[in-house]
Formats: sequence, structure tokens, C-alpha cells
Amino acid sequence: MKITGGCHCGAIRFEAELEAAKVGICHCTDCQSLSASAYRLIAMVPSAGFVLTGTPKEYVKTGDSGARRVQAFCGTCGSGLYATNADGPREVYNLRAGAIDQRRDLMPAFEVFCTSALPWVAPVTGATRFDKMPG
Repeated sequence: MKITGGCHCGAIRFEAELEAAKVGICHCTDCQSLSASAYRLIAMVPSAGFVLTGTPKEYVKTGDSGARRVQAFCGTCGSGLYATNADGPREVYNLRAGAIDQRRDLMPAFEVFCTSALPWVAPVTGATRFDKMPG
């Protein structure tokens, strides 16, 4: 499906093609901290077809795995936009589902880092659950 989205103030917009199976929940402690929530709903899109208008601020975070990840957000309103690879080609963008205009149409197909899930968060019915990020 074609999706559009952007930050709260409208300074940054994007569009992409999204497969329904690429929508999920990340329970990692980084996503909990960076989103100030129990988890983050993500939509993974390939870089081919991802169109970005505006220039987000970028923060590079090194994860427990040692992988460096760009965390992109609007420098004006602070809205989270995406995460992507900091080193090498940016092949996939993990869009922040709250920034997607069609977010009501998105259903999580998977949950990752479930070992870090807060104990009061119920599993999503029908979603495939992984203790860590699958290879």
C-alpha cells in the first residue's frame, strides 16, 4: 500500500510503499526510551521508493548488538520519523507508525525483543513474536 506521513509541524514529509507483513512492534529498551512509551510501532520500508521532503535531524545510537542506527526526527517539533542503518547503505527505513497518515490501517504482523516487553503489555493477537530481532 502507498503510505504518506511526516512530522507534527509539517516541515518534513515522506511517502513510501509498505507491505502489511512489514508492520510490527518493537519492545527493545531503546525504543521504549526513545519513544517514551512501552514500545514502538514500526513500518519497515525499502529505500527504493522512499521519498523524503525536508531535512530531519539525526542522532546515531549504538545498540547492544554493536550496530549503529540513525534515529531521525524533526528538529522543529521533535516528531520521530524513522531509524535506519548508520554505516553502509540505507536499504531499509523503520518508519515511526505514529508519523504515518494511514496509521489506522496498520496492524502489527510481528513483535520483536519480546524479552524486554513490559509485563502488563498483552501480546497482539495473530502477531508472530520473537525474543530478539530475527536474522
